[in-house]
Amino acid sequence: MAEPITLSLTVNGESRTLSVHPFARLLDLLREDLRLMGTKEGCGEGECGACSVLVNGQVVNSCLVPAVQVQGAEVVTVEGLAQGESLSSLQAAFLTYNGAQCGFCTPGMLVAATDLLRRCPTPDDGAIRDGLAGNLCRCTGYSKILDAVHAAAGEGEAAR
Repeated sequence: MAEPITLSLTVNGESRTLSVHPFARLLDLLREDLRLMGTKEGCGEGECGACSVLVNGQVVNSCLVPAVQVQGAEVVTVEGLAQGESLSSLQAAFLTYNGAQCGFCTPGMLVAATDLLRRCPTPDDGAIRDGLAGNLCRCTGYSKILDAVHAAAGEGEAAR
């Protein structure tokens, strides 16, 4: 049996030191060790994007990232997108435009869209589709998600 390893990282702005199994995935660390349940496990194969988080500013599928690879990293989950008790304008737009139906894909969509708006503050439909291409949704048909991202872009989401 493998001995646990100690990892130090920053999650949603908070420094954390954890003892984890050496074969744990980032997704497991977030959900099981830190009890951050916003990040979802969909396919477990990196195909659906439900587990998307930011690691050092890059969108990754946390189901594919070994926890040992985030030593010293900065990780942002969907829980870290809010501004204190206030939703980000992107999160509010998802609510306003009904961009979330069952909600399972929503955390990954929000993380990917946040990254997109940081890179491209005023995306057109093509840029939004490209930015969210790694995230699948079976409920919304995507048009409401596009509307929400456009609305958030209009409110300066990239500046947050």
